[in-house]
Amino acid sequence: MNTSNSTGRPAARPRVLIIGCGFGGLAATRALAGAPVDITVIDRSNHHLFQPLLYQVATAGLSAPSIAAPIRHMLRGQRNVTVLMAEVCGIDRQQRRVQLSDGQSLGYEYLIVAVGATHSYFGRDEWAAHAPGLKTLQDAFALRARVLKAFEQAESSPDPALQRACLSFVVIGAGPTGVEMAGTLAEIARHTLKNEFRRIDPASARVLLLEGSPRVLQALPPELSAKAEAQLRALGVEVRTGCRVVGIDADGVEVQTGEGAVAATERIAARTVVWAAGVAASPLGRMLDVPLDRAGRVVVDGRLNIPGYPEVFVIGDLAAAQSLQSDGRTLKPVPGVSPAAKQMGAYAASQILRALRAPQGQVLPPMPADAPGAFRYRDYGALATIGRKAAVADLGFVQFSGYFAWLFWLFVHIYFLIGFRNRLVVLMDWAWAYWSFQRYARVVAEPVDAVQKAGD
Repeated sequence: MNTSNSTGRPAARPRVLIIGCGFGGLAATRALAGAPVDITVIDRSNHHLFQPLLYQVATAGLSAPSIAAPIRHMLRGQRNVTVLMAEVCGIDRQQRRVQLSDGQSLGYEYLIVAVGATHSYFGRDEWAAHAPGLKTLQDAFALRARVLKAFEQAESSPDPALQRACLSFVVIGAGPTGVEMAGTLAEIARHTLKNEFRRIDPASARVLLLEGSPRVLQALPPELSAKAEAQLRALGVEVRTGCRVVGIDADGVEVQTGEGAVAATERIAARTVVWAAGVAASPLGRMLDVPLDRAGRVVVDGRLNIPGYPEVFVIGDLAAAQSLQSDGRTLKPVPGVSPAAKQMGAYAASQILRALRAPQGQVLPPMPADAPGAFRYRDYGALATIGRKAAVADLGFVQFSGYFAWLFWLFVHIYFLIGFRNRLVVLMDWAWAYWSFQRYARVVAEPVDAVQKAGD
């Protein structure tokens, strides 16, 4: 085996490559602090992103540094870590090497793939240009500009029809991201922008939340879904369930309700459409050349390994993993949420440490998902915020909604933010927004002609 590292010096200790520094990759890296290994963390960006609050950047509630932190700064005290800002373009399992787009080739003894997910338009990728999703800071900046420019164009246009289209906002998908986006857009229109325009009334803006299934927040119990929908309607959001989007273009969306002879199609004129309906695994999973599920996720065993390669771990949204439930008999898919990614990262690190303690040459056998010692996902509950003093919480043993759920959601998210400064800044921003309804991150850094062209 080639034991030279990226500097050309002999590798004295096992090399661990971690691709992606999201929740899973970061958890794995930190769990290996002090371990007798040399870790290389590879990420396309230079920052770790607290993705659950990304919609707050998109809706001008928070600035980017409040929910993102430089990876190098976060790992500066961990001496066994090297950070590379790079793009992975190939993985050779037989040679145990990872190819980077800049020409580098890195060897490894252990590989953790934690690259997450991307948007899924269910085969209609042409919709992406008209209905952007929300996965990165770049997505958030683009969406924030699109929302703010919609109000600006409505103010400058003498055409009532164009004004109505500019003041119509459609959110597709009523999962947590869609619900949070719709509620926040309604608050911006009715409170944040109050008295700031002369030709239009921002409060007249129309916010529609479209969902194909029978209810919002499908993963929550029906009673909590009903309470979330009631809170959305109280904010002024038009909630439409059981409707399917069949077309999206620059001028709006087409939706279909009903099936067969009773099916009806409606055209909704809207200049701002947000996609929150589906996710797909990162294309990097295909580089492993292993079985994938229908969503493109890598099928892993109970140890989070790919078949036949105990040194390769796949975690987070990219992994099609199953976990034994508390009854000790039922296996269920591990959800693509941040707590699951963190738990998987810590577990993968523990398996690497276990392999290091094993006798030299011993290979750990494949592990079924229901075997003792296999990965177990611990579900600590689900939260979704709808707006000011409006949220729902399902902690398993108790369910609640409204103001106390909103407070609980607020403090949970502040607790899990990276770094003391981020927690303090977010707490101050939210406290000010609570009392003033203001959002001061409303900056569009584009020239006037670009703003005008975007509306054409």
